[in-house]
Amino acid sequence: MGNVNAKDPVPDGKTKYYTTIQQPENEKGFVGYQTEWVEWQKEVPYETPKKP
Repeated sequence: MGNVNAKDPVPDGKTKYYTTIQQPENEKGFVGYQTEWVEWQKEVPYETPKKP
């Protein structure tokens, strides 16, 4: 695969619904990812219905 190093940072993964960001490796060498979700539904506060 050419000159690919496993320690090289990975670019951010962006989709319509979320973005993944590579975290720095820990003491064991594990590299994790942070997922940031995009809010695509708006939340409306509940209102009690009118009494007839």
